[in-house]
Amino acid sequence: MRNIKSVLLFATLLLFTGLSCSSDDDTPEEPNNGNGSSGNNDELLWSDEFDGNGTINTNFWNFETGGGGWGNQEVQIYSSSSDNVYKDDGVLKIKVIKEADGSYTSGRITTQNKIDFKYGRVDIRAKLPSVAGTWPALWMLGDNFSSVGWPHCGEIDIMEQFEDKSYVAATCHWNNNGNTASYGESVNLSTPTDFHIYSLVWAEGSVKVLLDDVQFYTISTNTTMPFDADFFFIFNVAMGGTNGGTIDPNFTTDVMEVDYVRVYQ
Repeated sequence: MRNIKSVLLFATLLLFTGLSCSSDDDTPEEPNNGNGSSGNNDELLWSDEFDGNGTINTNFWNFETGGGGWGNQEVQIYSSSSDNVYKDDGVLKIKVIKEADGSYTSGRITTQNKIDFKYGRVDIRAKLPSVAGTWPALWMLGDNFSSVGWPHCGEIDIMEQFEDKSYVAATCHWNNNGNTASYGESVNLSTPTDFHIYSLVWAEGSVKVLLDDVQFYTISTNTTMPFDADFFFIFNVAMGGTNGGTIDPNFTTDVMEVDYVRVYQ
């Protein structure tokens, strides 16, 4: 979830391989390590359908909390409150609220150290916020983020929506000889207030992103890049900052809704 947009492309090598995940022993729908899977991205390995109401499944998800700009001059404070992150009738809601003191609270959840995987297909059915100033993202970081930092760990942005709500973008970020390298593409979103399916097709040698099953992004990868390792999910809604833009002065609340996230191999 960064704002750097430089282009580096490499030769394509398309080879689907195993998907691996990790989770707590008592986690329902526990994903396997990829052994015995078809490799055709037609076998469901893990999902969260966000069934029911109330709190999210903490066997899958962590809360990240706090403010301080998050490296992008964002103004929200991430909270673990059920006012900001909750399930409502089978849908995850990450809600931004303008508080009585003028501050903004929101939610940021991750699967770090709980659900991580390499390669496969991801489908996320989501509905995005619409009010100016919101910056929603469905994205991933390399599992070694804590030890090597960003951008060495690699980042895959499956969906980001910036100040202009008429499009969404997909981007990869990585380290290139001590410099941050990025490649992003965008696609028009004709009905931004509707649910859409944002998909990642990730293999050795390539990362592709689709909107409603239509591919709009591809990048060829190689072994000098960090995209042949386990990654974990991050879902959040930021406010303002480098890509959220000017916040509507009449803002009170807005929400990103996620119907499901599914990982296939």
